[in-house]
Amino acid sequence: MSEQNYNRRDFIKMAGAAALAAGGTALIGGCSKEAKTSARGGTMDLPSGEMSYRTAKNGDKISLLGFGMMRLPTKDSKSARETDGEIDQEMVNSLVDEAIKYGVNYFDTSPAYCKGRSEEALGIALKKHPRDKYFVATKLSNFAESTWSREESIKIYENSFKKLGVDVIDYMLLHGIGMGEDGMKVFNSRYIDNGILDFLFKEREAGRIRNLGFSYHGDIAVFDHALSMDIDWDFVQIQLNYVDWKHAKEVNTRNTNAEYLYGELEKRHIPAIIMEPLLGGRLARLDNRRALNKLKAANQEMSPAAWAMRYAGHFPGILTVLSGMTFREHLRENLGTYSPHKPLSPAELTLLEDVAQIMLAYDTIPCNTCQYCMPCPYGLDIPAIFVHFNKCVNEERYITDKGDPAYKKARREFLIGYNRKVPKLRQADHCIACNKCSPHCPQRINIPEEMRKIDRFAEMLKRDQNG
Repeated sequence: MSEQNYNRRDFIKMAGAAALAAGGTALIGGCSKEAKTSARGGTMDLPSGEMSYRTAKNGDKISLLGFGMMRLPTKDSKSARETDGEIDQEMVNSLVDEAIKYGVNYFDTSPAYCKGRSEEALGIALKKHPRDKYFVATKLSNFAESTWSREESIKIYENSFKKLGVDVIDYMLLHGIGMGEDGMKVFNSRYIDNGILDFLFKEREAGRIRNLGFSYHGDIAVFDHALSMDIDWDFVQIQLNYVDWKHAKEVNTRNTNAEYLYGELEKRHIPAIIMEPLLGGRLARLDNRRALNKLKAANQEMSPAAWAMRYAGHFPGILTVLSGMTFREHLRENLGTYSPHKPLSPAELTLLEDVAQIMLAYDTIPCNTCQYCMPCPYGLDIPAIFVHFNKCVNEERYITDKGDPAYKKARREFLIGYNRKVPKLRQADHCIACNKCSPHCPQRINIPEEMRKIDRFAEMLKRDQNG
C-alpha cells in the first residue's frame, strides 16, 4: 500500500462553511484537484489519490475508510440518529454512490441504527451496485430482553437479510458485548445460553456469513472472556482514538484503554475494526480552544477531524475505520484523509498525546452522542444536554466561583445557549433519576448523577441572574 503526502490548502477558507454544514460535527479539508461547490457554502474537494486498503484474514481487500450507517441524513437536514424525520433516501443513495466511486467498499449497519431504518436504507442504496463492489457488515442487535430467546434472535438475524436485500452477509457481529449492569450475564443470555453463537457458526459454515466477529463496549471481563473462548474470530470492533488510546480509564474508570484492546487483538492476529475515531464528534468539533490552537500551530491546513482520522488508521492491525458521514462534507473530508492514508510520524503521535492531555484537564462528560440512552421516558434530550455542558467546560465557561471576573459573562452564555440548544421541557431539571438510560450507555455514564450536577449548576446560575 503506497503512502504519499497530502495537504489541506483550502481548509482555512472552508472551515467556517463546513462547520455550519455539519452542525459543528466535522470540518472540511481536502487533497484534491477536482472541486465542486456545496449547497451549504464553500467548496468540497474530491480525492486525487487512491484509497488505502487493508487485507482481512480471508483475503478481502477492505477500504481503510468504512462507511458507518448510524447517522443517516433526514429530509430536515438532521441525522436519523437524533430525529424521527424521514430519511433522505436520495441523499443516502448519492453518498453511497460517491463512496463506492472513490474506493469505499465497507458499509456498516445494524437493526438498531436510525431507529430501525438503517439496514433498509443501505439496502436500497446498494441495490444498483454489483455485489462484488461492496462488503456489508451488520449486527445481531438483540439488546432487549424480549429478544434474547433463540427464536426472537433468529428473527432479527433473518430480517437483516430481507432489509439489506442480500443473500450473504460479509461481516456479522455480536453487537455490543459487555454492555449492561452485569456484562457477563447479559452476554451469556444474548448469545450463549440460547445457542445463538452456535447457530451463527453454522451459518458461517454454510456460507451465509463470510466473517464473524463482535463489537465491544463496557465490561472488560467479557472482552477477555470472548477472546479466551475456543473461537476463530475473523475480526473484532473496538473504540479507538487518540484520547482513548491511553486515557479511556481516566475519562471514565469503567472504560478500557484502546491500547490494551488493540494489543490483545494484535497478539492473536485478529484484525480490528475501529469505531468512534472522532469520539462522538468531539475530536472534530474540538471545542477546547487550547487543544485546537495546538493542532493549528502544528499544521494550519489540517482539520481536527483529519488529525483524528489519521490516528485511527495509523496502526497496521486495523482493517477499517468507521465514520458516520451524514453529509457530503464529511465523506469528502474522510476520502481526502484516506486517499491515500499517511501514517503519523513520531512527532505527530507525541503532538496528539499532548492534545489528549490538554483535553483531560477539563472535567467533561464522556458522552459520544450515540443516542443509545434515548428515548428518555420523560422527554429529556440527554445527548444535547451533555453536548452543551461539555462545550461550556471546554470553552472555560463552566465557572462556579462568583468572584471570578468572567463569571457574569459565562453565566449568561451558559443559560442562553442552554435554552437555545435544549427545549426547556427537555432539560436536566426534568430528570427523575429513573435510570432507564444508564444500562444502555456504552460509555457507562451514570446519567442521573450527571443530570443532577448540571441541573444544580443551571439553577445556581438562574438564581444569580434573577437575584
